[in-house]
Amino acid sequence: MKLLKDILYGVGLSAVSGDTNVMVNSMHFDSRKVEMDDVFVAIKGLVTDGHKYIKTAIDAGAKAVVCEVMPSILVNGVTYLQVDNGNRALAIMASNFYENPSKNLKLVGVTGTNGKTTVTSLLYSLFKKAGYKVGLISTIKIMVDEVEYKTTHTTPDALTINYHLCLMNEAGVEFCFMEVSSHGIHQKRAEGLKFEGAIFTNLSHDHLDYHKTFAEYRDTKKKLFDGLPKTSFVLTNLDDKNGMVMLQNTKAKKYTYALKSFADYRGQILENQINGQLLKIDENELWSKLIGDFNAYNLLAIYATAELLGLEKLEILRLISELENVDGRFQYFISKEKITAIVDYAHTPDALKNVLITINALRTGNENVITVVGCGGDRDKSKRPVMGHIASEMSNQAIFTSDNPRTESPETIIEEMEGGVEPQNVKKILSIENRKQAIKTACKLAAANDIILVAGKGHETYQETNGTRVDFDDFKEIKAALISLNK
Repeated sequence: MKLLKDILYGVGLSAVSGDTNVMVNSMHFDSRKVEMDDVFVAIKGLVTDGHKYIKTAIDAGAKAVVCEVMPSILVNGVTYLQVDNGNRALAIMASNFYENPSKNLKLVGVTGTNGKTTVTSLLYSLFKKAGYKVGLISTIKIMVDEVEYKTTHTTPDALTINYHLCLMNEAGVEFCFMEVSSHGIHQKRAEGLKFEGAIFTNLSHDHLDYHKTFAEYRDTKKKLFDGLPKTSFVLTNLDDKNGMVMLQNTKAKKYTYALKSFADYRGQILENQINGQLLKIDENELWSKLIGDFNAYNLLAIYATAELLGLEKLEILRLISELENVDGRFQYFISKEKITAIVDYAHTPDALKNVLITINALRTGNENVITVVGCGGDRDKSKRPVMGHIASEMSNQAIFTSDNPRTESPETIIEEMEGGVEPQNVKKILSIENRKQAIKTACKLAAANDIILVAGKGHETYQETNGTRVDFDDFKEIKAALISLNK
């Protein structure tokens, strides 16, 4: 148990009713999880307001309630704590509750539209190969050294983050690499954490259903860097037009990386093939199994971060050459008929464009590129016609299909994607709502040496429709379809 006043350190209280000198058992922001002597934090969410469930939490045994608005009726024996921002209070209290675990390891946050999962996951792998105990908090999973935990958000809630950081402390983890999403920053999930450093990858069109404007989206990302102390470092992509924006108000030590500009860490692509690329980093050449300009940027960020964290340069280059693709990130398979199938998480216009640029750069000119792509429901609608345009413009054949339609009509989503197709490209598109059938059709259309890109879901192993998730794995589906076609 913890003393309530101890976990309130640094929160900033507007009003207090009751005793803070009491012992509490645990803390929750979901009233259904509250038990005797717990703290309930009422959060105003996008779907529901936790203030509606204060009575439910008290009935379940809550000893203290943290809220933005005091209830009209106060229950005797319960401590009420009023705060300006429930999300911020939750994050700081969570860090205090788990004894500030981020201070006991070197935590590096990675933010940007694309590349967060690849950079964090490969940094985790690189430091593991270097012999360290390492942690990972990513879209795909949470790793406490070698123990894996499932995750449902790019940046988990503050309680989940600090709980797993605490487990990392217990396991002797020295470094942790964490994806920091714009949602996570806006909802204060990373408040109270001590970052050794932070990385900016790039910024492009995404999440405008949530942030409303690109400027708001950009400025939300920037807050991660604004809050860093002078003892931390910032590493930013100088080739991205927003790279320097991230450095404007930070107190941290500033470093840059680039392929096209003069930067602290410079790289160059010497050769690109389907099975890898030859890079020059810090005047040293190395072969990587990861291909494409976007991965060259990712690897350069990884090299710079590892060097800033104290690893020896030549050792870093050796370890980078051993790194494998992250699941669902340009993951490929070549069939017996010499058809190349590529699965990638590209679910934004910029990511889709980058992947198709990479694929087209690898062609000799005789192969066809067939792209299977959809857009998620209940998400940014403005990117749908843009992705429809990119897929149809940069492919010989594009098949529009479902990608987690959620509560929206799959037909409507596909129609909105079709709206971005220019007249000269209309004959190049097919619309097949069933994703499994769309993938099978792509395989039937492909001939020897053709390339099929299945974009949007990447590592995901489900398809979500009306609140129900069914098993669906793009890589397994296309591999099975190509094998079946061969038979």
